[in-house]
Amino acid sequence: MAQLPAPAALVHEWFTPRSVGGAELVVRELDALLGQPALFSLVDGESRRGGSWLEGRTIHTSFVQGLPWGVSHVQQYLPLLPLAIEQLDLSGYPLVLSSSHLVAKGVLTSPDQCHISYVHTPVRYAWDQMHAYLRQSALARRGLGPLIRWQLHRLRQWDLLSAQRPDALIANSRFTAARIQRYWGRDAAVVHPPVAVERFRWDQPRDDVYLCLCRLVPYKRVDLVVEAFNRTGLPLVVIGDGPERARLQALARPNVTLLGRLGQAEVTSWLGRCRAYVYAGLEDFGIAPLEAMAAGAPVIGLGQGGLLDTMRCLVRGDSQPTGVLFPQQSVAALMAALEQFEAQRLWRQLPADSLRQWAEQFSPDRFRQRMAAAIERAWGEHQRQLAQRSCALSVPLP
Repeated sequence: MAQLPAPAALVHEWFTPRSVGGAELVVRELDALLGQPALFSLVDGESRRGGSWLEGRTIHTSFVQGLPWGVSHVQQYLPLLPLAIEQLDLSGYPLVLSSSHLVAKGVLTSPDQCHISYVHTPVRYAWDQMHAYLRQSALARRGLGPLIRWQLHRLRQWDLLSAQRPDALIANSRFTAARIQRYWGRDAAVVHPPVAVERFRWDQPRDDVYLCLCRLVPYKRVDLVVEAFNRTGLPLVVIGDGPERARLQALARPNVTLLGRLGQAEVTSWLGRCRAYVYAGLEDFGIAPLEAMAAGAPVIGLGQGGLLDTMRCLVRGDSQPTGVLFPQQSVAALMAALEQFEAQRLWRQLPADSLRQWAEQFSPDRFRQRMAAAIERAWGEHQRQLAQRSCALSVPLP
């Protein structure tokens, strides 16, 4: 990586024990890439937690840190978060890198600073998924729908405004880049997130059970998966926890088993021995399907969104296929894919070593290489703009 200015700053929405998803994997790699930069966040619940990768680090936080339950339930202060992120003082850092799925891109920087934002998603529930969010909102059902709609309207306004602040945007998938163009009117480079492929064994004997692994929240559409398996009678194991768990448990027939939240070793074991991983959510990227491929498991997934960046479909004749894509987010479409997968024994045409080879192109090493190149390009362009501005100022006025 070319010489970049020091010190650099890295901004992330929040560091809490509950946040252990793909965004946090990205932040950890960015932290290593920048050589442990200064860290900024709305709240910090990690630097004093034993065993955390952030234990002992200094994390600069916002006023939300001191509010009641601010650290454990930061999202309850959503109307305050745009204001809070703008209060972080980033002066003195020539290079600012933000990891944003909500407000981190909105930090305030000067024209002399280079701000690069890695965008996991424009705020889903403020844009294209607003109506689905409102249908599931308990507060909306209690008569607060108009107030929530007004707050989301204001959030959209701020989201568009703050999206103009970074010098460069990097999206985690082509789908996210398209959403950035649609909602913010800006172009974004694409650098796929890192996947810890080395954590998985791909050469284990496989069972006949199918696996669904994710948080049990409405937009993941695990209800669709459970209903499809209810009707086909095929064995399904669901791993994960969340507000949908009780409803899914009531929906499930005896061939569907919900195991709740499991430890990393157990999850890795299930991925390494399932017949296929089933995924029905519309995701901006989707790390879990790639983890399944790294473990040698084919994927039966929705052929929309970020999954189009990471999957190769066997039935449409893609080279180096990794699974089967179904076209619509419906029980009927998933059932058709499952029945074809079983009737034609398609897993035999999807060897585990080939799936692992495909997944390795999304490894942390590849991410660091691509991200370093993207940062260098953005920094170089920023330096050229500064030089042009300096030259313009040096020309005497008539």
